[in-house]
Amino acid sequence: MDTVVSAAVRLVNTLTPGMAQGRAYSPPEGAALRAAITAVLGTGADRGRPVSRPEAAALREVAADLRSVFDAAARGDVDSAARQINAMLTRTGARPQLDRHDGEPWHLHFHSAEESLATGYAAGCATGLAVVLGSEARDRLGVCSAPRCNRVYIDVSRNGTRRFCSTACQSRVKAAAFRARQA
Repeated sequence: MDTVVSAAVRLVNTLTPGMAQGRAYSPPEGAALRAAITAVLGTGADRGRPVSRPEAAALREVAADLRSVFDAAARGDVDSAARQINAMLTRTGARPQLDRHDGEPWHLHFHSAEESLATGYAAGCATGLAVVLGSEARDRLGVCSAPRCNRVYIDVSRNGTRRFCSTACQSRVKAAAFRARQA
């Protein structure tokens, strides 16, 4: 599940506009978008395969759907997040299947009834987030609490106190607090 939840985080942070580390963030366009998606999905059976324009557009829509799940979870609105995940699971027809690839042992994948790249990733990411939302870890999905940043994260820390998408945002907040105390 770690892999698909991490993929969901990377898709949202790469493909949705907003703020990142104090600056406006716009997702890449054209060939840069396809290259960014290829880098985000750089593991698993699709490794190295170029992403087409239609696949990039479809994955951008998947990222927007996933973002709404993170936003709802960060607000503490688990009911809304669960409804959004259930809608994605229904749309994709997610189904479990044991797969073995890249020299790895058998492991669980969640495929879609339609085997397109975007729908497959949507099914896997939605299933991974469903597992998180349906467990005690539901409060581990978050949106960065740094000013002028809305990138998402999954808190995998031992004590579950992560508040920032990156150490850069954490450092920005700490430096600003230090400057405020000095003033």
